[in-house]
Amino acid sequence: MKAAILVFPGTNREGDMRAALEGAGAATELVWHGDGALPACDLVVLPGGFSYGDYLRCGAMAARSPAMAEVARRARAGRPVLGVCNGFQMLIEAGLLPGALARNAGLDFVCRDAHVRLDNPQKLTGALEAGATLRLPVAHGEGNYVAGAGLLRRLRDEGRVVFRYVAGPGEPGWRANPNGSSDDIAAIANRAGNVLGMMPHPEDASFPRQGGCDGARLLRALVEAVA
Repeated sequence: MKAAILVFPGTNREGDMRAALEGAGAATELVWHGDGALPACDLVVLPGGFSYGDYLRCGAMAARSPAMAEVARRARAGRPVLGVCNGFQMLIEAGLLPGALARNAGLDFVCRDAHVRLDNPQKLTGALEAGATLRLPVAHGEGNYVAGAGLLRRLRDEGRVVFRYVAGPGEPGWRANPNGSSDDIAAIANRAGNVLGMMPHPEDASFPRQGGCDGARLLRALVEAVA
């Protein structure tokens, strides 16, 4: 299984994502955003960071880069696409996922571990069981998922809320949601289930030196599912 990881000016998690995916058994290739053509691959990954310095809206400029037209074409053809943090913002700005990611509640940049629960398994979560709780880092200023009542109802009814923030062991309930996201949403999928956008960083919880390996559980399940 081969993953193409797009690199934009200002992204900074492509190295961690590459290491984590290779640790999960995938081959990887870094692809510059200005390349209109993507290599043959089984998975496209949009990594985290601050593409174009987060000017305008986070991900808005990156979503219009040459490579994104090909990402959209592959996504609509059913090919797997993963967007993490800034990559999630790109997927929304490109129209591949619905809703919006606004400034965090309290207007603070949040950088800490969060706990998420897998509520609706998808193609890209593979064998990871429903109800599994993972401890993953978050690091963002605009991760507050916002959607109207109709869209939230549709996401729930269609089983597209993949991960929700939950309180970790011994934590008070108020600490569960780090950014104020509607319905505690941490990750959503498109209707076909082949596009997954998430704010937490599984690549930064994939090795013991990072303080936890819950992200490796998710990425191994993803690689096995795609393979």
